[in-house]
Amino acid sequence: MAFLPRLSILPNSPISLLAVSLAVLAFVALASANPPTARETAPNAQQNKANARTEGEIEKNVAEKMERMNAFINYFRAKKFIDAHNLAFEKGEVSFKVAPNHLMHFTPAQYKRIRGLQMRSNRQRHNMATLAGNSSTLPEKLDWREKGAVTEVKDQGDCGSCWAFSATGAIEGALAQKKSSKIISLSEQNLVDCSSKYGNEGCDGGLMDNAFEYVRDNNGLDTEESYPYEAITGKCQFKNETVGGTVVSFKDLKEGDEEQLKIAVATIGPISVALDASNLSFQFYKTGVYYERWCSNRYLDHGVLLVGYGTDETHGDYWLVKNSWGPHWGENGYIRIARNKQNHCGIATMASYPVV
Repeated sequence: MAFLPRLSILPNSPISLLAVSLAVLAFVALASANPPTARETAPNAQQNKANARTEGEIEKNVAEKMERMNAFINYFRAKKFIDAHNLAFEKGEVSFKVAPNHLMHFTPAQYKRIRGLQMRSNRQRHNMATLAGNSSTLPEKLDWREKGAVTEVKDQGDCGSCWAFSATGAIEGALAQKKSSKIISLSEQNLVDCSSKYGNEGCDGGLMDNAFEYVRDNNGLDTEESYPYEAITGKCQFKNETVGGTVVSFKDLKEGDEEQLKIAVATIGPISVALDASNLSFQFYKTGVYYERWCSNRYLDHGVLLVGYGTDETHGDYWLVKNSWGPHWGENGYIRIARNKQNHCGIATMASYPVV
């Protein structure tokens, strides 16, 4: 019979959880390597039931301890990164700060899940828009929040529905301008539940253009109030009588063209865009102009909403972007992405907007 080794560790030591978990795993492995004898396996229904309960409890305890250990490892990894990055910020080596947030304990798999943008392998773009004008004649600073065209920061939760929040944000802004009335919050859950026929997969990801196409063909999208967000993929509950608005078409902008993107956001309104949000620096972004040297402008995984632009006195030009991870992430739910830096993080790679 295998015996669990005695551990001499402090109960509050940060390594105690890891040590206990490894010891339990060792116990399970040793028990498996030493099968019971024939005498030990003699028919005994009551004993068998007791053994089954014990084995189940051991497996449950191991799973719980492994989950806690993973959370500890992720926290330690994040804390180490945050401290090192902010030291570099204090030295003037980077242009933004990071900080602990509600994503601190996420495993890489959990973090990947909430970045639910599904890129097309062939990069097909359609309904291309070529906007006339020169960005040099546009305002030096723009913020659609000040014009009443942006709803409050929302939270997608543990669901890969970023694409839905990006799409509703663009539609909300376009409708607010057209109607010249108070902005109406639209239903992301409507898109999560009902647009699968257009290529979206609910909490498993989707595309903003697919969402626009659904709203166009469906002749509307319900209000947030009538169809509240639940962060799960459910049965479609769309109702015509609670439609908050619709779109007649949508347009894609030229891939990688920041000049066209600036014209679009200045003359049309909030624009749906995609980013590479895979880096730890994005996960824990707190404030400043985000410039990450490892950021890709081709491999994008997160849908967000572009609501303006400006220039930081210290760190230069930026795009103002609304995220969907709640108001406690970033700058009250927003991030400033480096602008005029060769399409940084792909902000101009998959830009599109609805026509209402």
